[in-house]
Amino acid sequence: MNTPVSLQKVAIVGVGAIGGLFAAWLGSRLPVGQIQLSAVARGDTLRTLRESGLTWVDADGTEHRVPIHASDDPASLGVQDLVIVSVKGPAMPQVAPAVRTLMGPHTLVLVAMNGVPWWFFDGLPGVAAGLRLHAVDPGGVTAEHIPTAQVIGCVVHASAAAPTPGRIERIKNNQLIIGESVGGVSPRVQALADLLSGAGFAVAVSERIQRDIWFKLWGNMTINPISAITGAPSDRIFDDPLVRGYVSAIMLEAKAIGARIGIPIDQSPEDRHAVTRKLGSFKTSMLQDVEAGRPIELDALVGAVREIGQHLGLATPNMDALMGLTRLMGQMRGLYP
Repeated sequence: MNTPVSLQKVAIVGVGAIGGLFAAWLGSRLPVGQIQLSAVARGDTLRTLRESGLTWVDADGTEHRVPIHASDDPASLGVQDLVIVSVKGPAMPQVAPAVRTLMGPHTLVLVAMNGVPWWFFDGLPGVAAGLRLHAVDPGGVTAEHIPTAQVIGCVVHASAAAPTPGRIERIKNNQLIIGESVGGVSPRVQALADLLSGAGFAVAVSERIQRDIWFKLWGNMTINPISAITGAPSDRIFDDPLVRGYVSAIMLEAKAIGARIGIPIDQSPEDRHAVTRKLGSFKTSMLQDVEAGRPIELDALVGAVREIGQHLGLATPNMDALMGLTRLMGQMRGLYP
């Protein structure tokens, strides 16, 4: 962790809405020449990035074009100082070898993804220390390719839309929380915070990033799948007292799991509902995936939490029902294995 920090060569893996936001701001808001930006892409995204670069639209409606060196061959990009991974959970085992190709011994891998990551219990003391989660890393493929010691965790409190490949719109919020996967604050994570701050992100450094990951998960592990099943936006979920009560019951199960693994939550479910309501009516990311015919991130949001509960011997009947119903919906639509 005390190796001199260089963050000049930066590669994005997963140029969707959030990965594209990272690329857009890093590629256009830092001083010219501070970084060399590249991306691993394929298909229409690769063609667009090669032909016209990345387009992002600011709050005033102004379009910005960001040149980016894109390739479907990660080896051609060379070893990077920083790799930002922002893909949907189901894709992680497939992209892990590409990330590995971009890594040298001092490369940082910033994991900006939803839900419980594969490395969550590496460096987290307590009853589940070192636990491997089959739900998010079946067969241990991701852990094999990406050493936890080089991972920086990231909680994203920002949103954007990618209506077409290589185009980023409707950017809201800019908050990031980052932290060492093994805890503590290091020179390298502070250097990364400085880089991201320079690009316009509001960055907080966490001494225990797992707490921040768990707290965000506690709020979105329920409304994401419920919205995916029902097609309802967030406000309709909370407006129905029976559904809101079901959400609260699942959150209490997850809260009990968090307390056992050393991440207690001092809020009540109703406290969190009030916070979420302030965001207004919105479609969750999982509902957007269903509507677009994309695979759903059910395992990282629900399956992993349920697996932790099973490891601890804690009953999760409400969570089990949510997992089963959402899984079946996904299978019927061809969006879940």
